[in-house]
Amino acid sequence: MPSNSEATALAKRRLYENYKPAPFVLARGLGSQVFDVEGRRYLDLMAGVAVNAVGHAHPRLAKAIADQAHTLLHVSNYFYNEPNVRLADTLCRLSGMDRAFFCNSGTEAIEALVKLARHHFYGLGEPQRTRLVAFDHAFHGRTLGALSVTGTPKYREGFGPLGPVTHVPFADIEAVQREMTPDVAAILVEPVQGEGGVVPAPIGFLAALRDLADQAGALFLIDEVQTGVGRLGRWFGFQGSGVEPDAIAVAKGLGGGFPIGAMLVKERVAGALPPGTHGSTFGGNALASAAALAVIDILESEGLVEGARSKGQYLAARLATLVAELPDVCVAARGEGLLQGLVLREGILVRDLLPLLQERGVLLTAAGDRVLRFSPPLVVTLAELDEGVEAVRGVLGSLARNRV
Repeated sequence: MPSNSEATALAKRRLYENYKPAPFVLARGLGSQVFDVEGRRYLDLMAGVAVNAVGHAHPRLAKAIADQAHTLLHVSNYFYNEPNVRLADTLCRLSGMDRAFFCNSGTEAIEALVKLARHHFYGLGEPQRTRLVAFDHAFHGRTLGALSVTGTPKYREGFGPLGPVTHVPFADIEAVQREMTPDVAAILVEPVQGEGGVVPAPIGFLAALRDLADQAGALFLIDEVQTGVGRLGRWFGFQGSGVEPDAIAVAKGLGGGFPIGAMLVKERVAGALPPGTHGSTFGGNALASAAALAVIDILESEGLVEGARSKGQYLAARLATLVAELPDVCVAARGEGLLQGLVLREGILVRDLLPLLQERGVLLTAAGDRVLRFSPPLVVTLAELDEGVEAVRGVLGSLARNRV
């Protein structure tokens, strides 16, 4: 087996360098732990950026994938496959939606939402309705369609004209209202802005957006890619808001690490993309569907959705204590469920702290420049959360002493 230095040297020669990976190579995982090729253990509190919902190497997920691989992998969308039909029914049951379209990622699910909105009004004889209203600092993906609704300018720079999309400040209802002209096809929003800094939508915000969309005759779309599949302590982030969207995008945690995405829609917009208008070669394949079914079964049978709520409350309290103890370096803690952020003071960049945390054996990620994001597997224990918080306390405590 190669060493970290040998493996990273090969990676630097052969991989396209659009990422900046840590200088070690992960080889295996178990629960909330991962191990590099030299055997060093790390506590994983990022879960592949909210992907590994049931942790690493969960035996029931591994068995479901292996069993399905021995049975049927892929047959194309010219035919039904049984795991995919069951998955569609399960997701509709959990979400309150009526129909499912499957793809391979969150970005693809967002692309489907954008196309759904525009083609819905094209079919109604209103082809002028093509503009979407989205939010500053939102993140919806990196393909051109998803990039157009992503609200961080640095991600869009250099890729030419995108849109038509208008970005307004998050949680600013009056700004949304000013944009609701007859050319608007839809409003698109995240229940919690993940990449934008772990910023939860204020109480009543989603309901107000639903009302504005209805008044304008537009669709109301929700990006549940990072917030869905139990991460916030409920199956989907919009649940509990008192409103239903017309369609949602789901991915990340749905496959527990196996690539899968989905667009879930209400019946009233189910005809917006008739045969020939959209598709996905690998979308809804039997292997991905079996993985997702296993993830959902694990989440339900092990009480992990409710666990995300209670563990999230515990983590939020621990982070609030850090803010009180170290006011010179951190200013706030915020989030929902097991999607939490620690906001650092101006001038302190998360990217400078991540290597220091890795040296202490803890993996976290940034949400923007100044927010340290916690998105652990839903199987994480309270002891593991304590371990992670103590590592953060150690790094920030050293930083605070150096700033005196």
